[in-house]
Amino acid sequence: MLYLKEANLEDIEKEYLFITGMPKDECGFMNPGSGCTREEFEREILPGYINHSKGIGIKEGRVPDTAFFLWEGDNLVGLFKLRHYLTEALANGAGHIGYEIAPEYRGRGYATEGLRLTIEKAWEIIPEEEIYMSVRRGNPASLRVQVKNGAYVHHEDETHFYTRIKKPEKL
Repeated sequence: MLYLKEANLEDIEKEYLFITGMPKDECGFMNPGSGCTREEFEREILPGYINHSKGIGIKEGRVPDTAFFLWEGDNLVGLFKLRHYLTEALANGAGHIGYEIAPEYRGRGYATEGLRLTIEKAWEIIPEEEIYMSVRRGNPASLRVQVKNGAYVHHEDETHFYTRIKKPEKL
């Protein structure tokens, strides 16, 4: 069974292994903890994830976001970051949700289900009437994940598709 769990100190060892095992920048998903030491993760990266969800320690021009790890039983398989609202730059760029799945779990539906669970959380948090996302043109698998979750391509440019998911009428 898949479930989301906010970044936390209780799962620090598995969170550390997941974060440090993922690339610094993969398909536009930025991972500041890639390759960090265990001490850096405990002192800076993980507290940043936890505090940002509460609006603490956010840099100028950034917004609160919650880091949800995707778990299957005791296995950490992915990370979904949900921005609580949009700035103009986010509305015209990355949008509300970014995600990554560990390579050994890709192609097996984890991103689709993780995004579905994150969308449920989004409707409890975001003020907008649509969820905004983007995907690089070179990542058709991620575009399929978004479309499977009700997204449509709102517009595109040379490098990205910009998708939206309309808020359901009954929420």
